[in-house]
Amino acid sequence: MATIEEALEIERLERDIFRGASTKTQLPRTFGGQVAGQALVAAVRTVEPRYQVHSLHGYFLRPGNPTEPTVYLVERIRDGRSFTTRRVTGVQEGEAIFTMSASFHVGDAGPTHQDEMPKVPLPEELPDAKTELSPERLWRMREWEHWDIRTIPQDRVSRRDGLASQQQVWFRYRHALPDDPLFHVCTLAYMSDMTLLGSSKVTHPGEPTQDASLDHAMWFLRPFRADEWLLYDQNSPSAGFGRALTGGRIFDQRGQLVAAVVQEGLTRTLREG
Repeated sequence: MATIEEALEIERLERDIFRGASTKTQLPRTFGGQVAGQALVAAVRTVEPRYQVHSLHGYFLRPGNPTEPTVYLVERIRDGRSFTTRRVTGVQEGEAIFTMSASFHVGDAGPTHQDEMPKVPLPEELPDAKTELSPERLWRMREWEHWDIRTIPQDRVSRRDGLASQQQVWFRYRHALPDDPLFHVCTLAYMSDMTLLGSSKVTHPGEPTQDASLDHAMWFLRPFRADEWLLYDQNSPSAGFGRALTGGRIFDQRGQLVAAVVQEGLTRTLREG
């Protein structure tokens, strides 16, 4: 399967028009994380290096065809002294499949605080997916073979009172990545779509649903490396009417809160026949 460098590869066609590569996949539609990651790379290519992306908000509008490249149209919404904003639309066959706004900031001084990282088993205490033989994990391992993804068993999840549904996942890219911080941000945007909607399913085991990401928002809070272990502390505060709201906090192994994610997804009950 594709490396993250291949999955995020884009080609500049015009000043603000880019084409993203299509990559080998088992999925029937383009992986949402790839579309979001490529769209963010396109936005980054139009911004001065002194600005760092701090947030993105995207909507998945149509299923993408994984065998076709996606064209990204970037709009330069604002170029300010402290903040810069871009809007990106991903297009296939003349139709928008994804739209995203991304905001960039030069960084300033200010008050500092953060939540404490949950006390969870270390990733080294959990089995590598390569050693597990369940069909779901083998399928996921083939699709994301360059990622080490270790889900914490439900009986070992660090629980918080009053939360309806929780899931915790350690993950990292298996190979060394370039030192460019923006590449790690784009890599995390790619990976943040993986497993998050699953946090809404842990309280409904075995219930067949049609699942798809509907929208996705991220905030990048502190520097990190995607080729080092990151804890994805996920929860789903609500599900109903065929949709589920999910959220996640992402910590590095030193306990620093490096990103936050909110996503709504389709979780529609499959109809018989």
